[in-house]
Amino acid sequence: MTTARDIMTSGTECAGINETVTEAARKMRDLGVGALPICGEDDRLKGMITDRDIVLNCVAEGMDTTQVTVADYAGDEVVTIGADDDIEEALDTMVKAGVRRLPVIDGHDLVGMISQADIARSLPPESAGRLVEAISAAPSTD
Repeated sequence: MTTARDIMTSGTECAGINETVTEAARKMRDLGVGALPICGEDDRLKGMITDRDIVLNCVAEGMDTTQVTVADYAGDEVVTIGADDDIEEALDTMVKAGVRRLPVIDGHDLVGMISQADIARSLPPESAGRLVEAISAAPSTD
C-alpha cells in the first residue's frame, strides 16, 4: 500500500497566520509553489492560501495586499489527509473536496503536501485519469 507519506513533499513551509498577503505571495514565488498552508502561532494548520485566492479574492477586489493578512483565508475546516492514509483515500478526498493540493498531517503536525500531480504519478493510469477528470470538472477551491 502506498501512503500519503510515501509520495508527499516534505519540509512544507507555512504562511504565518499574521503574515500579509504580500508576504505570502513572495514566499510562494520564492518557493515556486501555488499554495501555502496557513499555520497559527501554535504551529497548527489553520487553512490554505493559494495564488488563485490572492488574485481573485484580494487583488481583483482592490484590497491592499500589504495590509490584508492570510488569516482572512484560514477557514473553519481545512481538508487534509493523514500521513499513513492510502493514496486512494487521498484521491477520493481531493475529488470530493474539489482541491488540487492536500496538506498531509501526522496527528496535529503538518508534515508535507500532496499535489494532484504527485498522486497522478503514483496511480495506475485509469485512477489518475479519474482524478484529473474529477478535479477538472469540479469548481476549484484552491
